Amino acid sequence: MNERGKSDRPVVPANLPNKTVSAVAEAGEGRGRAKGNTASKTRPGHSAGPGASSALERVREVARADKGARFTALLHHVDLARLRAAYRAIRPQAAPGVDGVTWAEYGQDLESNLRDLHARVQAGRYRAKPSRRVHIPKADGRLRPLGIASLEDKIVQRAVVEVLNAVYEVDFRGFSYGFRPGRGPHDALDALAVGIGRKKVNWVLDADIRDFFNQLDRAWLRRFLEHRIADKRVLRLIDKWLAAGVIEDGKWSETLAGSPQGASVSPLLANVYLHYVFDLWADWWRHRRAHGDVIIVRFADDVTVGFEYEQDAQRFLSDLHERFAGFGLQLHPDKTRLIEFGRHAARNRAARGQGKPETFDFLGFTHICARSKNGRFWLKRITISKRMRAKLREVKDQLKLRMHEPIPVQGRWLRSVLQGHFAYYAVPGNSDAVSAFRFQVTRHWFKALRRRSQRTRLNWERMNRLAKRWLPPAHVKHPFPEVRFAAST
Repeated sequence: MNERGKSDRPVVPANLPNKTVSAVAEAGEGRGRAKGNTASKTRPGHSAGPGASSALERVREVARADKGARFTALLHHVDLARLRAAYRAIRPQAAPGVDGVTWAEYGQDLESNLRDLHARVQAGRYRAKPSRRVHIPKADGRLRPLGIASLEDKIVQRAVVEVLNAVYEVDFRGFSYGFRPGRGPHDALDALAVGIGRKKVNWVLDADIRDFFNQLDRAWLRRFLEHRIADKRVLRLIDKWLAAGVIEDGKWSETLAGSPQGASVSPLLANVYLHYVFDLWADWWRHRRAHGDVIIVRFADDVTVGFEYEQDAQRFLSDLHERFAGFGLQLHPDKTRLIEFGRHAARNRAARGQGKPETFDFLGFTHICARSKNGRFWLKRITISKRMRAKLREVKDQLKLRMHEPIPVQGRWLRSVLQGHFAYYAVPGNSDAVSAFRFQVTRHWFKALRRRSQRTRLNWERMNRLAKRWLPPAHVKHPFPEVRFAAST
């Protein structure tokens, strides 16, 4: 059984509220502390769920019962079974780290390798390797740096995250959705849509944290972790991962701040950091400072807050700037926007002689004030146009490389592309965008096939038969947000 004590608990930072209001009924997202969330079923090695051992379940129960408990013995939960499950949860095709070891190579002598890894972790002889830095294109044309960890680092990080989730899942607020067991982007999108539809939301703050993962202050992070974690071996492991540095173009460089994007442990560390810096404070603010309704939805470092009154929104934004400054964070001045939005926005703006309400982007969708067929307010969500254009460019470039592959091979690949796109974007109200995406994919395929020969006999009649044979139709895949939100809560 884990030991716990309070006498050596670090002092809570002075600018954290001493008493945060319990989120038993979180106004805005209509969700409490997500009663079933900590027991939700998830992939082993990715998060703590019902597959965790009874000992790990006791950790969860202690954490739930005593919010001041500090856990002094957690590393022994990183056992062989958990390391094995973490290995199996890693995608076999994942790119290797700096050591070049692939998933398949490590698995050729899996049990021996895991026993050796387990012994090194428990004895303190485990050494973290630098991440291999790569850059991937973003929708706006810029490059996002990612750190690819070595396979053993991925295994240990996943196992440690599962253990730490048993502690933190009972602490995290209901409006936090990013990288948590049993929660995904569409849960956050549903909560936002239901909150705007049910609460008195007239203003929306679309907040963007500038370069969050690189600006995260490690000294503050360590203090936040020590509120709950007193196992020095676990803390040393996290320190090793943060201090391992990166290798780019064969050269090692030290990273003095932030958490490497792409590491399995980074999403949890980000959630812990923002739990103390933003979530507790924002929850306290809306209960103690706001005069009207306030809804909050956070997915990792993407934050959207809705307000009933403009004065509340302006005061919150000003206070948030000050709050973040104390922890080394900044709101991006060009991407953080406060807009008039909601069921009355169109009417109020028309009365003032202004145009249509502005829109905002969240988790891949542009959110629009619209009306249903019966004239009621409807939060319409469509695919962000630059995201769709970027994906179509990627499809076009890939088709050039696959131009001489057999048509069935191309068709199966394009089918998987469309299925993945529809699985995310085919929400109610977005039928036109997903149909347009399918048509553009078909058009790019048509052009690629015609380039294969100067004597091609391919015309649109034949192309439509090929598309019908290989490409899935564009249908709505998701229920209305209110339906799924009601079922999940």
